[in-house]
Amino acid sequence: MQSKFLKILNERPILFDGATGTMLQRLGLKPGGCPDELNITNPEMIKTVHKGYINAGSDVVTTCTFGANRTKLKEYNFENKLHEINLNAAKNARESAGKDKFVAGGLGPTGRFLEPVGDLSFDEAVDIFSEQVGALKDGGVDLIIIETMMDIREMKAAIIAAKASGLPVAATMTFDETMRTVLGTPPEVFAVVAEGLGADVIGANCSLGIEGIYKAIIAMSKVTNLPLIAQPNAGIPYLKDGKTIFPASPSEMAKYVPKLLDAGVKIIGGCCGTTPEHIKAMKSEVRSQKSGGRRVGYAHQTRLASRSGYISFGGAQPPVIVGERINPTGKKLLQQEIKDKKTSIIRKEAKSQADVGAHILDVNVGVPGIDEPASMQMAVFAVNENCPLPIVLDSSSLEALETGLKAVDGKVLINSVSGEEKKLSTILPLAKKYGAAVLGLTLDDKGIPPTTEGRFCVAEIILKRALECGLSKSDVVIDCLAMTVSADQKSARETLKAIRMVKEKLGVSTILGVSNISFGLPNREAINANFLTMAIEAGLDAAIINPHNSLMMDAYHAAIVLTGHDLRAERYIRRYGQKSEVRSQKSEEKKEPKTIDEKLKNAIINGDEEGIVSLVEEALKHGWDPLKISNAGLIPGLEEVGRLFNKNIYFLPQVMLSADTMKKAFDRLKKEFKGEKAQSMGKVLMATVEGDIHDIGKNIVSTLLENHGFEVIDLGKNVPAGKIIAEAIKNKVDAVGLSALMTTTVMEMDNVIKKLKEHGVSVLTMVGGAVVNQEFADRIGANGYAKDALEAVEKMKRLIKKEMI
Repeated sequence: MQSKFLKILNERPILFDGATGTMLQRLGLKPGGCPDELNITNPEMIKTVHKGYINAGSDVVTTCTFGANRTKLKEYNFENKLHEINLNAAKNARESAGKDKFVAGGLGPTGRFLEPVGDLSFDEAVDIFSEQVGALKDGGVDLIIIETMMDIREMKAAIIAAKASGLPVAATMTFDETMRTVLGTPPEVFAVVAEGLGADVIGANCSLGIEGIYKAIIAMSKVTNLPLIAQPNAGIPYLKDGKTIFPASPSEMAKYVPKLLDAGVKIIGGCCGTTPEHIKAMKSEVRSQKSGGRRVGYAHQTRLASRSGYISFGGAQPPVIVGERINPTGKKLLQQEIKDKKTSIIRKEAKSQADVGAHILDVNVGVPGIDEPASMQMAVFAVNENCPLPIVLDSSSLEALETGLKAVDGKVLINSVSGEEKKLSTILPLAKKYGAAVLGLTLDDKGIPPTTEGRFCVAEIILKRALECGLSKSDVVIDCLAMTVSADQKSARETLKAIRMVKEKLGVSTILGVSNISFGLPNREAINANFLTMAIEAGLDAAIINPHNSLMMDAYHAAIVLTGHDLRAERYIRRYGQKSEVRSQKSEEKKEPKTIDEKLKNAIINGDEEGIVSLVEEALKHGWDPLKISNAGLIPGLEEVGRLFNKNIYFLPQVMLSADTMKKAFDRLKKEFKGEKAQSMGKVLMATVEGDIHDIGKNIVSTLLENHGFEVIDLGKNVPAGKIIAEAIKNKVDAVGLSALMTTTVMEMDNVIKKLKEHGVSVLTMVGGAVVNQEFADRIGANGYAKDALEAVEKMKRLIKKEMI
């Protein structure tokens, strides 16, 4: 039965509320205070905010529970009051809103990164959100809204927890001006992943003003037909006379409402800096339009995603290549590596298959006698960190598949389900829960049907059961099975006929393991390549092949030209139109590094934690001293990581992996000093200022500084000015790095810098954080400002070097 909220959403646009924190600050909330606690210590203040928005025209108010999960509440020693806070938050909102309005239970991030970037497991993240959702549901909320997420895996955990409640779920992520989250996820990927997980409404909030939110919404609207939600800040904040100013006026934000509605937005609200005045101004524009803009239909395109990109196939899209090389069958070295719990070959295969043109990667770790779930997680993490391509999870183990589904960053294809009852009853619910697509093999409990009609019937059953389980038609990909022609020459024709019938009558995407066709024959490549072109002409959407095989790739690129999938033959020309010497030069560039410095640099760039120590030891055996190893190999590697980060080729997970690899190298080099202290780039004190409990960004900067050779003293978060000054003097530091995320705490940076000067502490100062910019840094007299962690390292190097001259 459809909820009242979703029923009304189908009828007209809905108006949410605006910023809670902004209004609480107006009412006296002190910087660094816990807003969530007010639900039990000062409920009237909370109700005043809710009633202000109801009176302004909001249809929905959001509970004041953005930080009311156990991880965030622990910062204030309130974790034991979690249920009480969330329960009362829901009741406060309901009492303020009345029966005719809706209450949304608000979930925010945990403040921790999930493995392998951080230390939070996926299961623990789901448990944290489930605990909060349960309390909000007990309090009577009408829906759950997940806000301001930066990590797509944390968002997955939150959606899974929220969907288990049976309540409607809205989900929003926050993007920067590059249209990516801090961890590199663009709006399109979020839309693909969230839709697969079953979110009812998706969108963007915070960080950007309404123009930026509009761009994010437009990007999402190109890949989903879900209702969209927009909750922009009131412009990008700046500081004036020590006060935070949000520049967008109510009338300026209201002007954008028609554009948002035309883009498919069905819910409009506000984030930081918005007030009842903003909501009131937007109300008239929302009410003037009965429904959202027209949305484009998608002809059952299948979409898969990694953390940073997505791929579409099926419908009118060109066929795609699924790289089959990460599979231990017949590969002794890979089998041994998996047994040894290492991933060097997996990482190399992932990168090399992407380089030669694969669009998706099959990941199989099936080696007898291993812990397959643990090996699957290890392999998925390795591929996630080293390659931007989506994944096919390939295993016959239900436990290994579920572990892989928890580990993967994006949306995957499960390989496989079939017409067998055991598979249908176990794999399909798993795919539904974790938002995956399924590869359906056309075989059942009786085996593989020999005829086209028999395989079509199995495909029909798989699709029917998938739809009954709640999967969409676009998330069913049928494999009509290529049987070896050496045993039955009619089998190839039956497979091709089955592909045509499935495409024409069921309208789903198709996939095929092409090389099976030639098993037992000589010169298999010729058979495989010709069969691939025939299959593409028959309607094949995805081919599982070895992308390193040039004959197969040539056949693929020729086929997509001949079948009209390569407009003006642009892809073909791009691949084959270069002069042979240019192609040869590019091939030369991709060869394995040979010299020690090249190997060290490459290990840092690729985040080779497993191999870096042996490479350092190899360099030491060749007579290299620690300084040479660092300057000739390790530091150039980190510099290249910085360049890739600045070009949006690498994102924070890759940066952190390289930093961890660098740390392992330095830990090994420290043994060579034999009691002597290693040469330091400088001593830096890091702290999040008093009143601010956010420290993720500061922690990343500290890690990278250490791995670039700085000695770092990290005082943590919510650090009083007096302690910063005392520790700076005690440790004779060269520089102090200050972080603040909140508009209410940013002026504490000014206070710290003034007190450092008053006490005659001669140190360099650098500031950073979401609300900080160069203008603010100049105004408070900081020596430097950094917009991200890598820029902080480079600027710190220059500042200290300049000071020493």
